[in-house]
Amino acid sequence: MNKNKIHTKKELKTLRAILRQKLTPAEAYLWNVLKARKFKNKRFTKQHSIGNYIVDFYWAEHKLIIELDGEIHNNALQIEKDNERTKYLENLSYKVIRFENKMVFDNLSSILMEIENNFK
Repeated sequence: MNKNKIHTKKELKTLRAILRQKLTPAEAYLWNVLKARKFKNKRFTKQHSIGNYIVDFYWAEHKLIIELDGEIHNNALQIEKDNERTKYLENLSYKVIRFENKMVFDNLSSILMEIENNFK
């Protein structure tokens, strides 16, 4: 698969823009830490598309994807979809790490430590 063909597909541009404007509270809170190279001088992007998926946060240099999961992710159908999505991304050599939204507010330091532990 051509790398340039799977990133930021034109047909997802409008949806990406909407998602960037309507971050969940947890996404906005974590984005405030990650944006503008504030975290370890790493350049993260938010609501980046890879294939037909839009990931919450993406660090291109090391192919790291950070996903935040709310209550909707706690049902069997969504868990199956998340697993398919993760498998697709991992098959393209991306590393996907997931956190519950609640953790962002309750234990941000452990999330940041986990992100840092995934730097190659």
